[in-house]
Amino acid sequence: MTKQLPTFDELPIDSKYPEKTAWGIWGEEDNLGTLNLLTEERVANASKSIRKGAVFSLNWNLESPKPVLFGRSEVEHCFHPLVPGNLAFDDSYNNFNTQSSSQWDGLRHIAHLDSGKFYNGVDPSEIALENGADSGRLGIHHAARAGIAGRAVLLDYGRWAAQHRPEYDPFERIEITVEELDQVAAAQGVEFEQGDILLVRTGWMAAYEKHGEKVKDLIKDLKNPECAGVKACDDTFRWIWNHHFAAVGSDNFPFEAFPPKDWNKSCHAMFLGGWGMPIGEMFYLEKLAADCEKDNVYTFFFTSAPLNKENGVASPPNALCIK
Repeated sequence: MTKQLPTFDELPIDSKYPEKTAWGIWGEEDNLGTLNLLTEERVANASKSIRKGAVFSLNWNLESPKPVLFGRSEVEHCFHPLVPGNLAFDDSYNNFNTQSSSQWDGLRHIAHLDSGKFYNGVDPSEIALENGADSGRLGIHHAARAGIAGRAVLLDYGRWAAQHRPEYDPFERIEITVEELDQVAAAQGVEFEQGDILLVRTGWMAAYEKHGEKVKDLIKDLKNPECAGVKACDDTFRWIWNHHFAAVGSDNFPFEAFPPKDWNKSCHAMFLGGWGMPIGEMFYLEKLAADCEKDNVYTFFFTSAPLNKENGVASPPNALCIK
């Protein structure tokens, strides 16, 4: 039986929890958050989205973006010969930052800042304890061991903006409103279902790849970059929550317009810390979006296998969309 969820304006379910959070909805010991919406019934129904067998990887090159953003480390790929004559190898990735390229922001990434607690009231003291000890709460391994599969929906805001907002530049801090997202959905003939994984293509990655080496001149501060993204505000939070998405993702690096005007009121603080909703960033949507433009089908079967790293903060998505 499908659980009836409260609306955004009915949150929280108990006055002991912070305002507008989803703490306690799936139990106080829950570590999955909105991924709980990916029930067996919904996954089975999502498989009906596979009609022609076309597979699209949502994983950008592990070396991209280059140079990296926010001063994160660049992966160093090393080969290790196993036998004389270089006839067999192992390899390793040094300085591998799970958030340098395509990624899931897991529930340890950013807390609900107003309360100073992570999702479901997990105290910072329960994470990254001294002497390597760890409570195990909210680590990326929970999502990895459950697996992520369901129906994904693409809203191609980048193509819509090319027609309806010609001044739009994904490298500028431009806020995308939910009214605009509704217009994109209507133009594409998309209807949402509870438990969908929402993918928003802003056009950021297409612009990045188009400009090549010149991108360094366009992103003025690589350690504190700006970009267009979804507007962080109550209207957005209400829209996202009331559609009951299982997760959200985008082709840009923060999903939301960046930098946030107020980190306490950011999508990151509300989605990750307030609701336990993973945020996908720098998902490679270009080939998928081009195919959607051709066949006008914007819903697909989605799978993702995060790294099964005990107590991890984030992970490459290892994500596919199948049409």
